[in-house]
Amino acid sequence: MNECTVTFLPHARDISVPEGESLIRAALQAGVHINASCGGEGVCGKCRVQLESGSVDGGTTERISDEDIDKGFRLACLSRVSGDATVRIPIESSVDRSVMNLQATPRRTAKIQQMDFEVLKEEGLFIPPVEKILLNLSPPDAQNNMPDVTRLVEYLKLEADEHKLELTLPVIRKLPSALRDGNFQLTVTMMRPVRSDGKNLILNVQPGDTTDSNYAVAMDIGTTTIYGQLIDLTTGECLAEAGDFNGQISYGEDVITRIIYAEKPGGLQKLHEVVVSTINSVLEKIIKKSKIDREDISTITFSGNTTMTQLFLQIDPRNIRRAPYVPTATLYPPFAAADVGVHINEHAIALNYPQVSSFVGGDIVAGVMGSGMYRNEELTLFLDIGTNAELVVGNKDWLACTACSAGPAFEGGGVEFGMRAAKGAIEDFSIDPITYEPMIFTIGDVRPKGICGSGLITMAAVMFEIGVINNRGKFNRDHETARIRQTNDVWEYVVAWKEETQIDRDIVLTEPDLDNLIRAKGAIYSGCMTLIEEVGLTMDMVERIILAGGFGSYIDLEKAMTIGLLPEIDADRVTFIGNGSLMGARMSSLTNRIRKDVVSVTQKMTNFELSETPSYMDNYIAAMFLPHTEIEKFPRLKERMEARKK
Repeated sequence: MNECTVTFLPHARDISVPEGESLIRAALQAGVHINASCGGEGVCGKCRVQLESGSVDGGTTERISDEDIDKGFRLACLSRVSGDATVRIPIESSVDRSVMNLQATPRRTAKIQQMDFEVLKEEGLFIPPVEKILLNLSPPDAQNNMPDVTRLVEYLKLEADEHKLELTLPVIRKLPSALRDGNFQLTVTMMRPVRSDGKNLILNVQPGDTTDSNYAVAMDIGTTTIYGQLIDLTTGECLAEAGDFNGQISYGEDVITRIIYAEKPGGLQKLHEVVVSTINSVLEKIIKKSKIDREDISTITFSGNTTMTQLFLQIDPRNIRRAPYVPTATLYPPFAAADVGVHINEHAIALNYPQVSSFVGGDIVAGVMGSGMYRNEELTLFLDIGTNAELVVGNKDWLACTACSAGPAFEGGGVEFGMRAAKGAIEDFSIDPITYEPMIFTIGDVRPKGICGSGLITMAAVMFEIGVINNRGKFNRDHETARIRQTNDVWEYVVAWKEETQIDRDIVLTEPDLDNLIRAKGAIYSGCMTLIEEVGLTMDMVERIILAGGFGSYIDLEKAMTIGLLPEIDADRVTFIGNGSLMGARMSSLTNRIRKDVVSVTQKMTNFELSETPSYMDNYIAAMFLPHTEIEKFPRLKERMEARKK
């Protein structure tokens, strides 16, 4: 995709953006404020700009007269960059340049790490746990009339150098017809052992040569969503992927409410059936998209938190939520996926990621394994942020982990107009430091209907730096703007007036919303600090941060650091891996190295229960401010705020 340079006047700000990007998002990235409150749908008409040179597509509307269109006026939210351009921000949207230079810090996002087939190939690790081997056996005769199973085993020992073999009863049942249908040319599907003294398990036999049709499924069983990928074990390519909301949502938004439901008569059975139904729905989608034969799927790897794993396997989770918080198991043997209700062939083996504790589950272990953190010398802090935040610190020599409850604020809970990331959710935000008028962006560029977690973080960060709120999350009552008001004894900021929204109500950010955000970010930050301190380290010793989880993909790093959600660290040292749970499941499908390493990795992960760690509460209380009681822990923010006062 072509890159285009857009220059914004009178601020003399240049930004390079891909062709097709909207002008208003380009302005945000450049730190240039343009009034806009309809989310990018073009209905408020406040984001007028003037194209002085270059070209853009669109941007004309009945809100701009023909005469002004001829002069180059456009709506920034409807204008798409089609080449290099120079754009002037009109006086009604402009502020003093010296203020602008203080108004916005650069948008800082994490590097995205891709660890896939090519990486494994380069490192000699592309050794899938399940392989297909083509055999050309001699048919029996009067001189060679050994049983079919013996013929198969002897051939594998002599010709394929495969020893310590084990067959299942279904394989023995299929073997006679498979041999003769293929005229004694046979494809054997075999699972490699984890231990050097283990056995090769023959999973399936097929007539003829089907070695180029060997597939695996990677499945992330999340509390909110379930994602699956279908992987070609010959090429390493992901052929299809799909996701769906976990059907268990109807029985509880979080793991605790689902555990409580599972304790009711028939509850565990119901939650098991519902999650398996969602898994089957996702599986059906990826099989249909990839157009492969279900018979050729050899293995399916599942990863999920401890509660989701036990509900999926229909194991009573009640002790997970009761002190001393004991899961039924942390390690599970391979099993036939069909045995738990997954709609797949009878020979497909299910591999389940092990857990560490009740609240550090297989999804986190999968992220640690898939990211390669456990094999690197760099001292790394791994964070998966959601309703619960899981943290791991360490390197190839040692690992420590913990989990903390952040609450639902990052997923829209406890926020008056909060919502999950979906079309119409406000995901980004800026504010004019003189008029206090907002510039908002929604997912899908439509009228706003709520605020998602990333939008909430950015709003709080921007308002704090501008001085709209103080370090306790309270609004400055002295600002002369109708957007800061008191309603039913609650102070709030009007993000969008009702005529600009989809819901025919003003969308507001309230002080109680900010209180919930501060509590959530305080829990995560203090969890990080407590874990690091408990292992005898300081934050400046951490060489890399890995962010995992869908929510992390939307976080603006600078804003997350501004409110004290993340420790202040250079963006170049932060890596985003997306869905770490799914990534780990995929990597486990591509290399047997992970299956061999994962048990030893979980055994060396020292788990800390924050509720029993005295320093956690001290760290939590200190983090209940924006960004923290000790501003010295955030030197870049301190420098920016001091410059603003001059």
